[in-house]
Order: sequence, then structure tokens, then C-alpha cells
Amino acid sequence: MTQPDPQGDSRPSTERSVLITGCSSGIGYICAHGLARRGWRVIASARRAADVARLQGEGLTAVRLDLDDPDSIGQALAQTLDLTGGTLDALFNNGAYGLPGAVEDLTRAALRAQLETNLLGCHDLTCRVIPIMRRQGHGRIVQNSSILGLMALPYRGAYVASKFALEGLTDTLRLELAGSGIAVCLIEPGPILSRFRENAHRAFKAHIDTEHSVHHDAYRQAEARLTKEGPVLPFTLPPEAVLKQLIHALESRRPHPRYYVTVPTHLIGVLRRVLGTRALDWVLTRISGGGAR
Repeated sequence: MTQPDPQGDSRPSTERSVLITGCSSGIGYICAHGLARRGWRVIASARRAADVARLQGEGLTAVRLDLDDPDSIGQALAQTLDLTGGTLDALFNNGAYGLPGAVEDLTRAALRAQLETNLLGCHDLTCRVIPIMRRQGHGRIVQNSSILGLMALPYRGAYVASKFALEGLTDTLRLELAGSGIAVCLIEPGPILSRFRENAHRAFKAHIDTEHSVHHDAYRQAEARLTKEGPVLPFTLPPEAVLKQLIHALESRRPHPRYYVTVPTHLIGVLRRVLGTRALDWVLTRISGGGAR
């Protein structure tokens, strides 16, 4: 089956393979199924064996991959290459979670756990994939960042730190891989319907001592937001909005370095360019009661 991309690439999509992390739900889940329907050879990955089995039962090729475990990353990539005949056209680093909490309440262990999953595991996998793509002479590396890779909000410090760092590493990698045939892109979603808040609440309960914090009252409000059903912000979009941008990043001859998703991300992109730091702080403190991807 041949599916021309928006820029005229008419390679058969069945020849393309992509490894996606964090496919148990939300963005990763929707993107895995969406790309499979387009004819991509999708290797979906998830941390829990039960989720891998569920994805396989739904017709996807799936492997277990725990971003916190270098051995798991190596084994998952080896399985992937066995499935693809030793090549890999694309990597979509999507796996991540949020850890709400004031910066002063983050223990070293809590911050390390956030960075292990959201940054270091992603970095480890990316570095293992690059030599494969260099040998091929082509490849796409797409990092799923966040609106919180563009701005900071109160009580999101751990997640913000992981996404700011991911943005910096990715921008540097894009410069270093120029001319290699490997394109590097960032996707920056704002509020997206997913299990993100549910997972964030679980991490919050595990790592933040709310009762002994000076931020106790703010944490009560945060928990109400984290446990609320449905969207908590205007302009929240379904995960398919990310899939649309991912398709362009993977299939266009000239993918964009950055893809903004949702109105809030576009707005923050503009405000960062036109406002000074104090003015932007004023805006952000007044919207900090909302949630973000």
C-alpha cells in the first residue's frame, strides 16, 4: 500500500518501521494504532507486561520497555530489530509521567525518579537508535515534549525540569545530526485528554508529604484538579491531535523542528517572544490553577 505524504514522499508505508514508547494509554496508544492503520510497521512498547499483552491482543506488535531500566531498553530494542530485520525508520519517544509538587518539597529521590523516566531513559534509547539510523543513512527521532517545556508553572517543577532538559538535548541533537539524514523533531502538546492526571496523582501521593508542607492548602486544590473527571482546561484536545502532527513529522520530506499542539501552546509560544520575564510570570501565576500535559 502506497500513501504519499504531504510533501510528496511516495515510499510504500509498509517499508517504514517505528518504535513508540509509552503506549499503554493516551497519546502513545492512539499514535500506535493510528500509524498502524496508515501501514507503518509499529512496535508499540509499554512498561507493564499486562499492557504489552493487551496491545498484542488488539493486533499491535508490542514489546516490554521500562525507561527506568537500561537492560529493559536494550532488550526491547533488540526485539524490535529482530522484528524489523535490523533497521528502524523512526523513534517516537512518548513515555513520560508528571510529578506535581512544590520544588522545596521534592526529595532528591523523587526528582531522580522523574528524570530517569522522562529524560534519561529517553536519552538512553535515543543514543542506542542513532547508530542504526546512521548506518541506514536516514531516520526520524521525534520527542514528545510539552507546553511545560516552553514555560514553568507553580507545583510542576519536576516535570518542567525534565521537559526543559529534553528540549535542550533535542535542540542540540538536531544541530549535531545535521547532514546525517536523521531528522529530529519536538512535539509540544498542551492539555490533552489522557490518563496523565491519574498517573500524576499516583506519583504525587507516593512522593509528596502534603501534611507537613507549607503548601498544604495549595495541594488540596491540586488534588481536586488531579482527581476531577474530564478536561480541566479549555481547549483540551483528544490524543488524535498529536497523531496528526506526528504523521507530518514522520512522513514529510522536511519535518518541522517543533510542532505546537493545542491553542494554549500556540499562545505561550507567542507570549514568550513578546513579553519580558516579569510580565510572563504575571500571566503564568494567574493561569497556574489549570492543568497541563
